[in-house]
Amino acid sequence: MASLNVSSLGDYIREQRRNAQYSLRQLAEAAGVSNPYLSQIERGLRKPSAEILQQIAKALRISAETLYVQAGILEERPAGGVDLRAAIFADTAISEQQKHALLAVYEAFVTENQAAAG
Repeated sequence: MASLNVSSLGDYIREQRRNAQYSLRQLAEAAGVSNPYLSQIERGLRKPSAEILQQIAKALRISAETLYVQAGILEERPAGGVDLRAAIFADTAISEQQKHALLAVYEAFVTENQAAAG
């Protein structure tokens, strides 16, 4: 997985918020997070979880996958097809730790299959 670029993520969220004509307070309320926490995310001081990113994306009416890519949680994928990683991160039925464990197993299978095919 790519590393988290918190500052660029915060800049991106701020830009999307302004494009949506939301104040910081309005977006925080719509996303169900505190105003200070959202401010810290935008300033690059806090690393939001995938669940928080999903809430922010929903409030901004953008794809959660877009924020995951911006955050470095997911790598940008070619057009078409279903992205299992995005679906796992979007699932609220399992914990963050479980999501990462599930992805580790999946990525191990993908690597194994690529090695066998190559």
